[in-house]
Amino acid sequence: MRVLLVEDETRLAETVRRGLTADGCTVQVEHDGVAGLAAAVSGGFDVVVLDIMLPGKHGYDVVREMRQQQVWTPVLMLSAKDGEYDLADAFDLGADDYLVKPFSFVVLVARLRALVRRGAPPRPPVLSAAGLELDPAMRRVTRGGTRLQLTPREYSVLEYLMRHAGAVVTKHDILQSVWDVNYEGDDNIVEVYIGYLRRKIDAPFGTTSIDTVRGVGYSMPSET
Repeated sequence: MRVLLVEDETRLAETVRRGLTADGCTVQVEHDGVAGLAAAVSGGFDVVVLDIMLPGKHGYDVVREMRQQQVWTPVLMLSAKDGEYDLADAFDLGADDYLVKPFSFVVLVARLRALVRRGAPPRPPVLSAAGLELDPAMRRVTRGGTRLQLTPREYSVLEYLMRHAGAVVTKHDILQSVWDVNYEGDDNIVEVYIGYLRRKIDAPFGTTSIDTVRGVGYSMPSET
């Protein structure tokens, strides 16, 4: 197993390197995000172990740029934080697994082996609906070749609608999938974001992509 380890804590990096080497792995160690990204993009690794807090380039940026450059090597992220938002961010950006420090070396090896058995994740398909194209890997939305600039929340709402194109989704559906499960605010926030989206994805092009189904919710046509 060929492992790229990107970790700025030199003592931890050396401990992990020695353990993986003793386990039969070939390990390359980088101590900052810039060097780690360059090594990951160069290829030749079965799996990447990537710390989040790195000098030079943040771990989140490394995994994001890997996926943008269509490098699909499995990534296990390391972090001293165990909050649900940290995990969610890591997975949203393209990570495949997440381990909180301090961790068991036995668990680390088991998870790496599991990732390698699964192989590189397939590139997410580009979604198409109502004349729009959404690339989950690049987190990019275009209409007729024009890139649309959306906020993270706007993007998430649009992605949910496009994944359910042809069906009617309720405000509750969108809140449950896009907002935090503990959100207790007014569900009219969904209407607000639908309005934001319409001004960006439709108004400049004189078209309508999101239909309001009165008393039920919203829908997007599945046909372009």
